[in-house]
Amino acid sequence: MLRYALKRLLSLVISLTVASLVIFFVIEVAPGDPASFMLGINAQPETLAALRAELGLDLSKGQRYLAWVGGLLSGDFGTSYTYRTPVADIIAQRLWVSLPLALYALALSTLIAFPAGIYAASRRGRAGDIGMMGATQLGVAVPNFWFAMMLVLIFAINLRWFAAGGFVGWDRGFWAGLHALTLPAVALALPQAAILARVMRSSLLDVLGEDFMRTARAKGLSARQALWRHGLRNALIPVLTIIGLQFSFLLAGSIIIEQVFYLPGLGRLVFQSISARDLIVVESVVMLLVFSVIVVNFIVDLAYAAVDPRLRLRT
Repeated sequence: MLRYALKRLLSLVISLTVASLVIFFVIEVAPGDPASFMLGINAQPETLAALRAELGLDLSKGQRYLAWVGGLLSGDFGTSYTYRTPVADIIAQRLWVSLPLALYALALSTLIAFPAGIYAASRRGRAGDIGMMGATQLGVAVPNFWFAMMLVLIFAINLRWFAAGGFVGWDRGFWAGLHALTLPAVALALPQAAILARVMRSSLLDVLGEDFMRTARAKGLSARQALWRHGLRNALIPVLTIIGLQFSFLLAGSIIIEQVFYLPGLGRLVFQSISARDLIVVESVVMLLVFSVIVVNFIVDLAYAAVDPRLRLRT
């Protein structure tokens, strides 16, 4: 197990290094100069040069990359060109919205998808299976921003159970913050639950046809007992992949939902920073999101080894 984990850790370090190079140089070659954007087109050359020196934009790309990576490793993400405050402070404030939202949505999607997938697999070819798969097909096809608008229309405007947007802040209490994130979390969770339910059903159906399941039934276990004792654990391997990818998507890809609900999260911060040409914020936030994706995949790989010992034996 230790050798397997070390190999995955080496892969993680290589992936992060390549990702940092790609992120930095792709963003740096984007057209537009942050200093010129901040001062306007009528800025004097001397003023422009002074601001570029203050922001570190007069250094070579290699020097700026090394300074940026060194700052990331030490926890210093630099200073925002627009907000004139440390990027780490801005990210920390926004992360307290995006991270709970992603975890909330992931929990909801898992709570919805597991029973739905197990129910459909246990009733293969029957009305329950057909109805459940039809509902998941609809969930996959409909974009999450449409769900968001429908939720606002029904639960915020008509029923007035929730606010239509904004975030009250965690200082108002845990339940107040969770209440404010409920509609965005549901809008994010429904399409992901549909995908996860379909994967769960397919994985379970594959497992139910295996020899060890027939052996379990031959030993006297009922279909339900065989499914819960032997089938479910073996069906979790592809499901863990989807859950890991879903968390990364929910954390990094909620920009539209954050715009719909006016949430001050990381997605909205990236959108605002791109508009303002605040490159240091864009680079740092995107790198943080890529880091979360790679780390989650690393954790999923370790979970694979815990669930399936055959992976440990191959290394």
